[in-house]
Amino acid sequence: MEKSINQQIKETFGVDSVDIRTYSPLTLAYIGDGIFDLVIRTLVVGKGNTSANQLHQRTSHIVKAHSQAIMADALAEIMTPQEQDVYRRGRNAKSHTMAKNATVADYRSATGFEALMGYLYLTEQSERMMELISYAMKQCGFEP
Repeated sequence: MEKSINQQIKETFGVDSVDIRTYSPLTLAYIGDGIFDLVIRTLVVGKGNTSANQLHQRTSHIVKAHSQAIMADALAEIMTPQEQDVYRRGRNAKSHTMAKNATVADYRSATGFEALMGYLYLTEQSERMMELISYAMKQCGFEP
């Protein structure tokens, strides 16, 4: 079985495993933001070669706080209790920053969404992460 990118990073750079329960929701959101962005960039690039500006425009439309908030709402009905808890912790976390062009409600919901993505990535649940992203994008009509 092929190793996940998370496992490869840990092995290559000697990163110790840490109990996921010790991570703050904002730490989960930090890594979740990056992994979600990578997923969407991969989808956008997979649609065909185009200018970097076009790639950025397509990606930005999906990874912005408002879009993530819409996707989080769509996922509410299919999240497991554990996933709901991670999302809620991320949504309720007190961040000292704020996304430009986003409402407080959208920003908080997006932070919860990103925390969930980070949790799934760090707990090696990439299939579930892809399932949730795919479901949310279809439900919300997002096309990379």
